[in-house]
Amino acid sequence: MSDPGPGDLAADEPIRVVIVDDDALVRAGLGMILRGDPTIEIVGEAGDGEAGMELIALTSPDVVLMDIRMPRLDGLGATAQLMRRPTPPKVIVLTTFDADDYVVRALRDGASGFLLKDTPPAQIVEAVHRVAAGDHMLSPTVTAQLIARLGDGDQETGRQTRAQALIGMLSDREREVAVAVGEGKANAQIAEELYMSVATVKAHVSRIMMKLQAANRVQIAIFVHDAGLI
Repeated sequence: MSDPGPGDLAADEPIRVVIVDDDALVRAGLGMILRGDPTIEIVGEAGDGEAGMELIALTSPDVVLMDIRMPRLDGLGATAQLMRRPTPPKVIVLTTFDADDYVVRALRDGASGFLLKDTPPAQIVEAVHRVAAGDHMLSPTVTAQLIARLGDGDQETGRQTRAQALIGMLSDREREVAVAVGEGKANAQIAEELYMSVATVKAHVSRIMMKLQAANRVQIAIFVHDAGLI
């Protein structure tokens, strides 16, 4: 499982980040933004997916900012490979287009969220912190748009049956937390609304992922939607 995992950092440890993008200007811009935060350390940059995979293997980052469209190995293939590792980093995919099919595929493969390349700097920094802490980076509106694009006829029926069976394995409290995750809420918001500590929310999310065989919070949201709970 990739969430929570290597992103659960000690308070005094910087968040280690790798940037993988074939556009040197994008890499430079992201680097300048993230280096302005003393709690973030950029441990490497790569210009394509294959070089990115080699760099990630060498540096073991907590978070990877991963472009979708790249030469040699694109962000989809790289993300899928990373998620097959025992302790993968959190992946935020970078895209030019809101809620496109490539983003949907990356999220199904285990990415923790996505950022548009014109996202304001403060939100990029926030995204790295949130994903490193075990949250995902999707607004409720965008989550709904993305999930709505996953349905396609007969496969949708099969997913619904499987999702309902897995959701049925959750306790009532776990189901409440799963629905809140599906609505795009962060741990702190869930804790406040359900009158529990953030640590308890994280524990529930971890158990939910195990029961649903989900790689991260985004996939919990997909299961909740497929089961008809949102």
